[in-house]
Amino acid sequence: MSLEVLKDHVLISPSSVFYFLLLPTFLLWLTYWRLSRRHLYKLADRLPGPKGLPIIGHLLDVFGPASSVFKTVIRKSSEFENIAKMWIGPQLVVFIYDPRDVEILLSSQVYIDKSSEYKFFKPWLGNGLLISTGAKWRAHRKLIAPTFHLNVLKSFIDLFNENSLHVVHKLRAEGGKTFDCHDYMSEATVEILLETAMGVSKKTQDKSGYEYALAVMKMCDILHLRSRSLFLRNEFIFTLSRYYQEQGKLLNIIHGLTTKVIKYKKAAFDNGTRGSLAQQEMAAKKITPPGTPSTAAPAAAKENGKQKSAKETSVEGLSFGQSEGLKDDLDVEENDVGEKKRLAFLDLLLESAQNGALLNDTEIKEQVDTIMFEGHDTTAAGSSFFLSLMGIHQQIQDRVIAELDEIFGDSDRPATFQDTLEMKYMERCLMETFRMYPPVPLIARELQEDLRLASGPYVIPRGATVTVATVKLHRNPKIYANPNVFDPDNFLPERQANRHYYAFVPFSAGPRSCVGRKYAMLKLKILLSTILRNYRVYSDLTEADFKLQADIILKREEGFRVRLQPRQPKPKPKTT
Repeated sequence: MSLEVLKDHVLISPSSVFYFLLLPTFLLWLTYWRLSRRHLYKLADRLPGPKGLPIIGHLLDVFGPASSVFKTVIRKSSEFENIAKMWIGPQLVVFIYDPRDVEILLSSQVYIDKSSEYKFFKPWLGNGLLISTGAKWRAHRKLIAPTFHLNVLKSFIDLFNENSLHVVHKLRAEGGKTFDCHDYMSEATVEILLETAMGVSKKTQDKSGYEYALAVMKMCDILHLRSRSLFLRNEFIFTLSRYYQEQGKLLNIIHGLTTKVIKYKKAAFDNGTRGSLAQQEMAAKKITPPGTPSTAAPAAAKENGKQKSAKETSVEGLSFGQSEGLKDDLDVEENDVGEKKRLAFLDLLLESAQNGALLNDTEIKEQVDTIMFEGHDTTAAGSSFFLSLMGIHQQIQDRVIAELDEIFGDSDRPATFQDTLEMKYMERCLMETFRMYPPVPLIARELQEDLRLASGPYVIPRGATVTVATVKLHRNPKIYANPNVFDPDNFLPERQANRHYYAFVPFSAGPRSCVGRKYAMLKLKILLSTILRNYRVYSDLTEADFKLQADIILKREEGFRVRLQPRQPKPKPKTT
């Protein structure tokens, strides 16, 4: 009898009791979790999309190199006309690419919360404009938007010109070799940002802008990896990985620059200095600022003075990177922007902080980090795609160069604002570049309320991540006759006339549109026109060779390899 009791005692051990209780506890939790999501499952079942595996859905599709993941997602959603759902484990992701649905999402003041993946930006950007929401986002957006109005941007033209010439001189080192132009574009866009929006000299940093740009690129790689990894999404597991250590080193470089920028600018403020320190350096050297009416182009300047703010665009139907029909807080009339708000980005932030309004030091740093990231990486990618496409499509490049020659003739004078308005064909080429290769290929929001679509009898449930697939939206065959062919004439006024406003949103649209849209367009026109006035671009690759990777910003896995050949000055006509 005692032996039998002993056997029973051994069988009922503490570990046995634990595992015996764990299983029903887990089953109870799983039942509760699924019941709490029954609304999501019910509506998700009605949405079209490629078939996934049980439990994990399409999780395996997001493993592997970034270029293959991008290609797989595009391929699997291609058979669905307007919408495609995918389950990434327990997460419901719905891709939309019909302009009617895109309008409902992006124009709304309700669906403004960024997807959960944006939380990975927090150590880097804090609660800057990119990821903040609610009252804080609205207040900061209202404060910052006027700093990117045209009346502020026009004051940057001298610096755009000077930095563009600096790039042209640096490119001479390549001497006809094949190289990755993205390196140069990244460095240039960082340094232009420093001297314009931040208002400090690029000499503020000990090294070139490329070190910062390289750190940003590597940081984006880590963030993209986390968004695709089931394990690295967990904060605890991530802190145990080597990527956490690497992220710390990269943030030291990134935050080191922005901290130094704010320190220099604050010191200037304490001394009563306002405006760009780089512009003041130019004045101190008694350099005549490029683009002044007395030396650059009297006739152009005279015409510029006649331009009305409503007409300050070069291509009919377009307004600085988007359809004229789309209006946002960057389209406020000049007279409605008070004198106190006619300050560059960092000047306004510091002045607001000094006056005790809206911003503390931490918030200033978060906004500076955000604008430094958003303001350089997107335009570096966009300009690199543009140069690559010019190298591939020589006949189109011929027309761009002919237009620039018509504007500037034999002169090597710097560009004026009026000159940028005359770059009509070049702007169409830029827009076509953004159509086919939008810098931000995916715009993701997390739904707090159900979203009813216009393209069909579909409702995307709250709790889902809805993603505007701009790369598919911009290649919609119902909108563009030859969606996969690079054709700048897609942006002729007559072709745009009946096109849905939200069929082309390279800078997003609505309340959360890119605050630097006009800044980016003006900067790119001057930078790229300066390069093409001095060099002809060649490429040994075709668009079929592009290995696209959508790791936050759309880029090419193999880099942006081109060759440059200095342009010969046009022979002057003989005098008789």
